[in-house]
Amino acid sequence: MATLDIAGRKVSVTNLDKVLFPETGTTKSQVIEYYTTIAPAMLPHLAGRAVTRKRWPNGVEQSSFFEKNLASSAPEWLDRRDMQHSDRVVTYPLFSTTADLAWLGQQAAIEAHVPQWRFDGSQPGPATRMVFDLDPGDDVDLARCAEVACEIRDLIAEIGFTAFPVTSGSKGIHLYVPLEKPLTTSGASTVAKRVATLLEERSPDRITATMAKAKRTGRVFVDWSQNNGKKTTVAPYSMRGRSEPTVAAPRSWDELESPGLHQLRFEEVLRRYHDDGDLLADLDPPLEVREPDKLTKYRSMRSASKTPEPVPDAAEPRGTTPGHEHEHDHDHDDTFVIQEHHARRLHYDFRLEHDGVLVSWAVPKNIPDDPAQNRLAVHTEDHPLEYARFEGTIPKGEYGGGEVTIWDSGTYELEKWRDDEVIVVLKGTRAQGRFALIRTKGNQWLMHLMKEKDAPELPKSVQPMLATAGDVTDLPDGEWAFEGKWDGFRVVARMSHGEMKLESRTGKDLTERFRAFSALAADLADHEAVLDGEAVVFAADGSTSFELLQSSSGTDVKFIAFDLLHLDGTSLVKKKYSDRRKLLELLTTGLESVLVPEALTGTAEEALATSVERGWEGVVAKRVDSVYQPGRRAHTWIKTKNWRTQEVVVGGWRRGKGRRGGGLGSLLVGIPGPNGLRYLGRVGTGFTDSALDTLAALLSPLESDESPFEERLPTADRKDAVWVTPSLVGEVRFYEWTDSMHLRHPSWRGVRDDKQPTDVVLENDP
Repeated sequence: MATLDIAGRKVSVTNLDKVLFPETGTTKSQVIEYYTTIAPAMLPHLAGRAVTRKRWPNGVEQSSFFEKNLASSAPEWLDRRDMQHSDRVVTYPLFSTTADLAWLGQQAAIEAHVPQWRFDGSQPGPATRMVFDLDPGDDVDLARCAEVACEIRDLIAEIGFTAFPVTSGSKGIHLYVPLEKPLTTSGASTVAKRVATLLEERSPDRITATMAKAKRTGRVFVDWSQNNGKKTTVAPYSMRGRSEPTVAAPRSWDELESPGLHQLRFEEVLRRYHDDGDLLADLDPPLEVREPDKLTKYRSMRSASKTPEPVPDAAEPRGTTPGHEHEHDHDHDDTFVIQEHHARRLHYDFRLEHDGVLVSWAVPKNIPDDPAQNRLAVHTEDHPLEYARFEGTIPKGEYGGGEVTIWDSGTYELEKWRDDEVIVVLKGTRAQGRFALIRTKGNQWLMHLMKEKDAPELPKSVQPMLATAGDVTDLPDGEWAFEGKWDGFRVVARMSHGEMKLESRTGKDLTERFRAFSALAADLADHEAVLDGEAVVFAADGSTSFELLQSSSGTDVKFIAFDLLHLDGTSLVKKKYSDRRKLLELLTTGLESVLVPEALTGTAEEALATSVERGWEGVVAKRVDSVYQPGRRAHTWIKTKNWRTQEVVVGGWRRGKGRRGGGLGSLLVGIPGPNGLRYLGRVGTGFTDSALDTLAALLSPLESDESPFEERLPTADRKDAVWVTPSLVGEVRFYEWTDSMHLRHPSWRGVRDDKQPTDVVLENDP
């Protein structure tokens, strides 16, 4: 996962090469680049408005969906507002920075839709502009829309309004009208409807103000209804999810009055912006611009004239809390406060003074008083230092309306402060002890009262959880995450303050074999961690190769980490996979010594298609709510291979002929059965010269007088056979099973010295 650093905000980006517009080959990377480049022009027309996103995760030729509510996984720095709908409360994002638009593109949210009103504090405010959506009916072209747009321009000019045209990027034209004095949304709708109706009366054969589609044939529909406070219009400069990457593009009136008017693509819009600037600069004067600080979000959610809460102009320098004026340095305690907050639901606000603000969490059940408890803590906006002394009534209807009293306050000692973990020692009247806050997902954290004894040591050894073979295409959407299946050695990595121990699935020590992984131990020198992953070698085409891994000297081996089982004194095996994955990503962000596999978005079929395209061994599906089950083959992890492979136990070998004369010609292999090995067939291809030498050295001391197989082998297979004690495990690739349950066209892939014979099971049961 890559990260863009945009003005100090980190935007995680994935699948940048994914094609979102197949007809033109336009990728997600180009969409993000467009939005970040056009941001100075686009943002004033989005600022303060609730943004509804229309997303095409798999490109414009696949299905799309509208998204209003902001997911908990959205970055915390993204501004947001809650709005009451008839059946629920929806949290909308508000865009004001280039990073916001980069995040929009990363979501494959090709379109941004906004209302004509801006938020006033935490509530929807009046309309600041009107919009007319000119939608051509059947047999009507863009030129006819332009004619009607000019008529609207002239008509509203008579009553003192100015219109700005935008070709919609779809079929028609949008006309925006700035309101010098904001109107209620119903008032804006009334004015717009009157204009549309008047035009219909003047030219009923060319224009309709009626929504019925039957009335639109041969006419331009002047849609005035998008001024309703509940409706949205695609934002100026937004890309459109059409076959080509067109844009809702601002135009000049000269263009509308000239022949050849057409919808513009994003490349043309960028060139025009570079040459001419923002043609809509007079439509939406930007909101008052202040340098964002840690209280920007806090201020945006409150109006000083409506709430008794402190609403300062800026954050304070670190360490000056009203009532506690003294010079602070890193040796001093800092202030904490816990406020009992009777809002819609009773909760407790836990706040820590840090870098000039009160960093805040809402703790529904108050802080834990028993080490056996874990309490949910929801990270909220930073509060001003003055809030540490606030008690009072927040008016009903305002953000957080209800009674606030101080439950406890005091000072704290800081042990650790990271983006995903905070450890403090509280020294209050009621709240005392050592507390840890650990982020699990988005703005959700866990608060834990730590025991006085030392944190538990790292586990000495962990048996990895195993996946069950199955068909991932049968799994329900939304409940599973997909990753690639890697062609390598399973490795459990135990990292402790720069020291490293690596073990195979069977507990074999791999530390010396993969000494190159010590770079990861150095990168994690501040931590104790147990990671589950795979040692791999990449082939020239980018796929992982078990054969190359077997012959590798070790310098080209990479570590793919796909799970985090233990971190800094906390076992994570009982946490959800989605939470473990998030912590793993946070722990490894920016590290080149480890690869965290990308999550495959979309459906199971698309994940499989991606794995085939990239030459992967297959796909592993993991339930997002699954816990880690050490040593168990669980049905909450399902693996599907792109080709058939089978682990086998060598029970004998036959001498070769020709070039292999006198040496090993083929292997006789099976799987453990109740009375010996169950015979699977003879493997005679896939051996390199070095592999033959290795096998000869491994098998020579294992020679035996008796066959280890349950049944009597066919005459051709047992002729000149040399039997061996069944202790050597290998892996073969094969075409299919025969009717007699033997391997058809098997090819040797290599020795699996990370496996024991008892680990071998039938992987590809037909």
